[in-house]
Amino acid sequence: MGDEKWTDAVGFSMDHSYRLVISCPDRVGIVAGVSRYIAESGGWLSEASYHSDRETGWFYMRNEILADSLDISLEEFRGGFADLAAQYGMQWQLRDSAERRRLVLLASKASHCLADILHRWHSGELPCEISGVISNHEQLRGMVEWHGIPYHRVEMDVTDKSAAFAQIDRIIDSCGGEVIVLARFMQIIPEQMCQRYYGKMLNIHHSFLPSFVGARPYQRAYERGVKLIGATCHYVTEVLDQGPILEQDVVRVSHRHSVDDMIRLGRDVEQKVLARGLRAHLEDRVMVHGNKTIVFD
Repeated sequence: MGDEKWTDAVGFSMDHSYRLVISCPDRVGIVAGVSRYIAESGGWLSEASYHSDRETGWFYMRNEILADSLDISLEEFRGGFADLAAQYGMQWQLRDSAERRRLVLLASKASHCLADILHRWHSGELPCEISGVISNHEQLRGMVEWHGIPYHRVEMDVTDKSAAFAQIDRIIDSCGGEVIVLARFMQIIPEQMCQRYYGKMLNIHHSFLPSFVGARPYQRAYERGVKLIGATCHYVTEVLDQGPILEQDVVRVSHRHSVDDMIRLGRDVEQKVLARGLRAHLEDRVMVHGNKTIVFD
């Protein structure tokens, strides 16, 4: 029973879909035009989300179409939709949910975010393939290789890190990396890499920024008596920790919590926020406009 595909009342598989993601200048008729094209192609919508941004005059749409329902091939659907997209000036993509993107993880010494992603991937919760882990330290090798994932150690010369990042870039290429996650990788990514992987590289950090920049943020937050701690998952850009935000969350703390308590709670929220942000990205639920995101739940 556990291996059977989930089907709905009309017999279409609910496990295989095509994700149609669209953004364009807002105008009358977009939803009707897209819906009509999907219906005329025999498409059965399992999910549909829309958002109209009044300030920018921009429209966003995400549709999931049951793959088995289409009367035409995916390429035929894609070719016909291109004409409609041109009519409305759409930026769009059509992705097959069966095609799992290759994920490369970067980490340093902290294991909590990396371990959480590995567990979620191992249990089938994250729709991706992890093709490699890169680290500037050796501590996490055993955990990664237990999962059967290649582990790449890259030495960092503190006086000049350009050679190390060039090596990291080559490893990502060799792994076929399509999504890169900084799972507490405590290094600043060079501008060239930020540009190359724009919209494909995710980072996680504590949400004390910009209040407590630098070392020992939890100690300084404890001394300041903060009442909320949290985490932010964002896309990496050339401006440090200022990229478009995918996900955030907080947890309350009080005078009863020690620094160690705050670190423990902070790690918990970092794991959850990174996992939610990564899953949204992998499911094509995130759309970027400028430095702002639209995230369809």
